[in-house]
Amino acid sequence: LLVILTFLSLYVLAFTSKKFNWYYALGVTGLAAVAYWYMQSEEMWLWVLLGTVIVFAATAFYHWGLKKDKVVFLLLTGLLIGATITFSANYAFNNFLASHQRDRINVWLRPSLCDPRGSLYNLVQSKMAIGSGGFQGKGFLEGNMTKLNFVPEQTTDFIFCTIGEEQGFIGTVAIIGLYLLLLIRITTLAERQRSDFSKYYAYGVAGIIFIHVFINIGMTIGLMPVVGIPLPFISYGGSSLLGFTLLIGVLLKLDAHRDEA
Repeated sequence: LLVILTFLSLYVLAFTSKKFNWYYALGVTGLAAVAYWYMQSEEMWLWVLLGTVIVFAATAFYHWGLKKDKVVFLLLTGLLIGATITFSANYAFNNFLASHQRDRINVWLRPSLCDPRGSLYNLVQSKMAIGSGGFQGKGFLEGNMTKLNFVPEQTTDFIFCTIGEEQGFIGTVAIIGLYLLLLIRITTLAERQRSDFSKYYAYGVAGIIFIHVFINIGMTIGLMPVVGIPLPFISYGGSSLLGFTLLIGVLLKLDAHRDEA
C-alpha cells in the first residue's frame, strides 16, 4: 500500500507537470524502494509512514498554490500532531485498552506473537477452512472444518469461511459479486432521489452495508481485526436480518415516492 500511494504521488506531481520533475521522481521512487527494508524494523515503519504523509501533503499544497511560509507552517503543524499521535499509540495500547481488545489488535497486526490455541484460534481455523475449499469447494454441507465445528461462530460472524470451504473460490467470488451489484443498485437509487434526505439516506445504507461486508469478510482472512459484525443477509440472527431488511425497505419506500418530494 505504501509503494502504491507513493507512486500515485509521483504521478500527480511529476507526470502531470509540463516539465518532468526528475528530482521528485527519484525521491519518491527511492522512498518506495527502501520502504520494505524499513518495515522490517518495529520502529522505523513509523518514520516511513510520517515521511509518506509529508510527501502527500507537500504535493497537495503545491497544486493548491499556497505560499511557502504557509506550506512550511502547515507541514510542521501536521508533523507535530502526527508524531504525537503516532508515538503515543504504544502508551494508549498498553494503558487504555482492555486485554481482549489488545488481543484483537495483536491477532490482526502481530499474529506471530499470539497463541494459536488461544486468541489466534478463530482466525487460524477460518483460514484453514477457506483454503481447504479450493477452487470449486467441497460441496454443500460437506465441509470438514465447519461440519465438525472446528470453526467457532461459523453460522454468524464467521459464516464466510463456511461459504469458502463448501463453495470454494467460485462461491466466494459470487457472493462478493452479489454484494457489489447490491451496492451499485443502491447508489443508482441514491442518485435519482430528488430530496436531500432520501439521497443521504440511500448513501448511508450503502455505506453501512459496505462496512459490514468489508469488515466481516476481511476478518475471516486476516485483513481486519476480529469483531462481532455479521455478514448482511447471510449471517444467522433475527435482529441482523430484520435491521438490514428495514434499511432496504425504507429506501424502496422513499424511492417509490421520490416524485412527491
